[in-house]
Formats: sequence, structure tokens, C-alpha cells
Amino acid sequence: MKSRVLISAPYVMPVLDIYRRRLEEAGCELVIARVRERLTEGELLELIKDVDGIICGDDQITAKVLDAAPRLKVISKWGTGIDSIDKVAAAARGIPVRNTPDAFTEPVADTVLGYMLLFARGLARMDQDMRNGLWEKPQLFALKEKTLGIIGVGNIGRAVGRRAAAFGMRILGCDPVIPERGYLDAVGMSIVNRERLLEESDFVSLHPDLNETSRSLIDAAALKRMRSSGYLINTSRGPVVVESALAQALDERRLAGAALDVYEREPLPADSPLRRHSNCLLSPHNANSSPSSAARVHENTILNLLRVLAPAAVGPTDA
Repeated sequence: MKSRVLISAPYVMPVLDIYRRRLEEAGCELVIARVRERLTEGELLELIKDVDGIICGDDQITAKVLDAAPRLKVISKWGTGIDSIDKVAAAARGIPVRNTPDAFTEPVADTVLGYMLLFARGLARMDQDMRNGLWEKPQLFALKEKTLGIIGVGNIGRAVGRRAAAFGMRILGCDPVIPERGYLDAVGMSIVNRERLLEESDFVSLHPDLNETSRSLIDAAALKRMRSSGYLINTSRGPVVVESALAQALDERRLAGAALDVYEREPLPADSPLRRHSNCLLSPHNANSSPSSAARVHENTILNLLRVLAPAAVGPTDA
């Protein structure tokens, strides 16, 4: 009997033909979802009943979805974050949840540094001025003159810290799990509480996992602690930031700018107030873009699925 595999990860769709034969030879019957960004609980309920495995993106795999999937044996997440999956409910049903740790550390860290340089050196603004016929020289600053605060010092937060250290920045970190002394000394990072980090940082870069302690972490009260000359950068998860509070802070010029790659709702609604702020840089959840990183995640996601559904199809070097 073939194993029915639901494929709903958007990043897999463009390369599906590369892996289709391999999956089919391993005894998998593919069910391809129509998806733009992620599937909702309701959309999954219509597809999941006779599915043995799923290659998912940030789909809403809730306990209700799992209850409707009596044959489900494995959830293979494309990428790292598994916050949209009810892991407790999956564990209670004996369904392993597999992902690719440290999947996109380097491209995301590069994106953060790119945002910082855009703000520090005014590159986008000066380009636009020149195209509008202006010859103006705004007052800019070097990164070495500024302090970076990193909330969440995991793989990506540490990579951002290493990049900032190369530019000579003062670096503050906040994380309940304190990094080892060797890393702290190498980048010159001081671990402080969140309040002090917000108050002393010129740039605040967010890298926590999404959970009950980080949801709405940057709300109106947190934004009020930040410097009016400060910049907020979020490449982690959208719900970490309360967007209405951020928009208000930008409206009232209590913040110099922000850069967001992730949002509370994705795609970002057309009427989002964030769109009207030229000092709020926006990108479509694409900080992870990297051909080599994506290729590694594609391969590992397939292997994570096959190790459960068709272990005989996994070679000894892949086991």
C-alpha cells in the first residue's frame, strides 16, 4: 500500500519535479496542496484525512487537524521553525515532528546586517533623493559608533553578533540561556535584561523562538523603552511584534525606523499602516533566501519523511 504524502510547503513546489520520482519510487503517493504562504486549520482538515505524512511549511497543524488524521505517521517541516505545529498533541499521538535545525542562519544574519547598513549609511534614501533631482547630504553614522541589542542569542542571534563585532559595534544580548563564555568574549557581548537592552541599544534585532513568552514581546510598553533614534529589526516571527503599536510609534516619531521580514498576518495586508512609512523597510518573509541553504533543507526534509515512511529507501550514508 502506498503512503499518501501531503506536500504543502511553498518552497518545495518549484523543485518538486526533482524529488517526485524519488518519493514515488519509495512508495509515496503525492497530494499537492494549493498554497500561497501556509494552510489554515480549515484547509488542512479538508486534505489530511487519508494522509500518512506531510511535508509542510508554516501550516496550522493543530490538535484538531491531528485528530482528523488517523493515518498520519510523520510531520516533516521544511525549515527550522515548528511553532505552528501543536508539538504536544503530536507527541501524544506518537507522531514525530522533524525539521532542519540551523537551516538559514547565514542568509538571515546577512539580511539583518544589510538592514543595519541601509539605516546607518542612508543608502536607499540618498538613492531616492538623487533620482528625484536632489543633491542632499544627510548626517549619517558608522556602525562602530552604535550599540546593537540582540534578543534571542541562538544560532542566528550569534551569527548577527559575529557580524556586528567585525564592524566594531558594542553588543548587548538577552536570552534565558546564556551563551558560553568563549562566544561572549569573542564578540564582546554583554548579557543584560530586556529592559536595559531596549533602553541602551541603537539597533534591536529580534531572534527568539515563537512561544508564549515571546508572543507580543515588543508591544507598546517595550517600544516606549527604545530610543527615539533607535531601529527595530524583526526577521524571527511576526507575532513577536505588535504591529499596531509599532505603527503608532512610527507615526509619533518615537522610533527612527524599523525593518520587518515577518508579520502577524502573511502576506502583509494591503491596508497595513506599516506600508505608509518610508522608514519602515518591508520584505516578503524572504530573509532566508539562499540556494545552497535551500538545497540542504530540501534534501533533509525528504530524508526526514522517508526515514519514517520508507526507511529502506534511505541509504546508509543518509540514515
